[in-house]
Amino acid sequence: MTETPMTKPEIEFPDGPAPAELQIVDVVEGSGEEALASSTVDVHYLGVEYDSGEEFDSSWSRGESINFPLRALIQGWQVGIPGMKVGGRRKLIVPPAQAYGTSGGHPLSGKTLIFVIDLLGVS
Repeated sequence: MTETPMTKPEIEFPDGPAPAELQIVDVVEGSGEEALASSTVDVHYLGVEYDSGEEFDSSWSRGESINFPLRALIQGWQVGIPGMKVGGRRKLIVPPAQAYGTSGGHPLSGKTLIFVIDLLGVS
């Protein structure tokens, strides 16, 4: 994985089975304001499926960051982003129960997801 914030990351294909618990890895520690559970965050992110390595979403590909209240996002982000500081890059490996559910109508249901998130701002 590249470790330069503000450029689209590349995710190496993971080895072994998907973890059963949320994995939080700081790739680059930020030095700015800290995200809280109640924060609205401005982020750039890349999302890939754990098993296939296929990209399913990327703010980088759209050319603009997203700005959302954390409470409106998947549980893996609600748990995995608080404590992160602006300027940081964090990798989250999110099991299905904390992503889009173990089964159901969403195309990503039942899948473990990997996100690389650059925190650009909090409010």
